Formats: sequence, structure tokens, C-alpha cells
Amino acid sequence: MDLSTSYLGLTLRNPLVVSPSPLSEDVANIKKMEDAGAGAVVLHSLFEEQIRLEADELDRNLTAGELAGPDAATFFPDLSAYKIGPEQYLYLIRKAKSAVGIPVIASLNGVSSGGWTGYARKIEEAGADALELNIYTIPTSPEVTAAQVEDRYVQLVRDVRAAVKIPLAVKLAPYFSATANLAARLEAAGANGLVLFNRFYEPDFDIESLEVVPRLHLSDSSELLLRLHWVAILYGQVKADLAITGGVHTAEDVLKSMMAGAKVAMMTSAILKQGIGHIASVQKDMLAWMQAHEYDSVRQMQGSMSQKSVKDPNAFLRANYLRVLNSYASTAQ
Repeated sequence: MDLSTSYLGLTLRNPLVVSPSPLSEDVANIKKMEDAGAGAVVLHSLFEEQIRLEADELDRNLTAGELAGPDAATFFPDLSAYKIGPEQYLYLIRKAKSAVGIPVIASLNGVSSGGWTGYARKIEEAGADALELNIYTIPTSPEVTAAQVEDRYVQLVRDVRAAVKIPLAVKLAPYFSATANLAARLEAAGANGLVLFNRFYEPDFDIESLEVVPRLHLSDSSELLLRLHWVAILYGQVKADLAITGGVHTAEDVLKSMMAGAKVAMMTSAILKQGIGHIASVQKDMLAWMQAHEYDSVRQMQGSMSQKSVKDPNAFLRANYLRVLNSYASTAQ
């Protein structure tokens, strides 16, 4: 059976892609991921603030930007303590490329193009096969409109696209009011792929110390449903490759992702929970399911359960919505 797929113009031996995590800071781990069967690896994200810090611009940007105020600097951790800074990140790319044969995709995390475009060129020169733009921002000002937020995303992609020739993917959050329209605009701006969806890490309150406490909750398979929903909608409406991230833990999760229309399924939480060897287990289970159901290839199933063939997807979704509500009411009686 043929597990190969294509993503961002790259040929992958299978759709199992390791998404960003601290594990990829070590080339030895990246090699283990390849040996376990990963089709590609997305390196951990380099943050825009780290790039600015290296250029001695962080203080000026903080005081001039939305965080202006006497306590603004206290919002950020000590970025100089991060294990991997900008120069080390470039070294990691070069070292990883020389150590493995699978595609190595870099990741930039930020909100503006100013610190990204120059560094995107350096990432390209270091040998990264592609670049994932992890645009992580939460608009909090009532004066910022939805259109302004979307325009910022599109302009950022356009700026980075003008700076590099390697393939670009954009990692999106699920909170846009017109996701399909934004997807089309990002594609027009130069995005070769869309990664759905980013997970916002929600802080908790410690009511004893009266402090805001960061909480990290690893995903589970229940989070896959939202991703399946939107990939199935976008499949056939945009030419950009679609990737699912968040909630991919099992072979069944990967197979569902392919049927929705994704080219790759990205996982991190499952690997953090069960170890890098879990990749091999998922691939083995995929092969067993495909053999039992007489699938010859991954490509054969890609998009098979998308809404491409539905004339009016909105009416289709409304009908399913009503069916779900009705079924719940029936069981409650």
C-alpha cells in the first residue's frame, strides 16, 4: 500500500508529521522521529520576540506597541534563558538537514512582518524545506476590527512570500468569522498550505495567591472534530494544501483527517504522552485498517468525505445541526 502524500510541494513517505514541540530542539530526537516513520518534522517555533531581542529592539517595540505601559516588560519571560535563540535555530536547521532525509520545516511565531522577513531569508538559506508561519495574536482592543486583523494576516504572508521562495504554510486559529474567505485571501497572498488549527493556551487564576497561572493541557482526540469540520469545508474551495493539527492521536484520527481532505496530519501531544515510538504504532495501525478496507493508497481516500460534492454546504451544515439537536432531544425523553 502507498502511504505517500504531497505537502507544500514536498513528497512525503506518509502523512504523519510531527508538529512543533521542545522535542525537536534535539537533532537526536528528530532522527528518532524519522526512524519511527515520520513523514516530516516541523521544528519548534522561533518567537518574534527572540529575534527582536537579538537585534536589541525588544524594549523599543514594547514601549511603542500595544503593550505600552510601566508593567509591559513584565509580561514576557526572560527570553535570554531560552535554549534555542535565533542563531542556534539556524544551526539546528542545518544540522537536522544533514542528519535526516525527511523534510524539515521551520516555524516562526509572531504577529508582525518586521522581524520575520529578514529572518525568513536566513531560514531559507539554512536549508529549511518550508516555513510555517504561526501567527499567534489575540486582539483585545475594541478599536481593532475583524477586517483589520485579517488584513494584518494577509499582509504578513504577502511580505514573507516576497522575501523567500520556499513553500509557506500558515497556521490559523479557529476564531475567524469568515474562515473560508480568509483562507482564499491567504492563498492569494502566497500561502501554499493552511494548518488548522492553532491551540490557544488559556491561563487559570490562583485565587489564593491572586496570580494568573499558565496551564498547559495536552490535546486529545475530541479536539479533532473542529479540524475535520473545517478541512472538509475548505477542501476543493482552495488550492492550498490543508493540514490538520490538534487532536491527532490514533490511526483512526489520521485516516479521518485524510478523508476530510487533509494532506498531512500533525501530532505532538500523542508523542509527548506516549513517546516517539508512537509514530510507528500509528503507521502500523493505518496499514492494517487500509488493508482490511481494501485501500491501495492514502491519495485514494483524501477528500472522500469532504463537502466538495455538496451543492450548498451551508444548508448541509444546518440540516446536520438540526439532526443533532433532534437526536439529543429524543434520547433525553
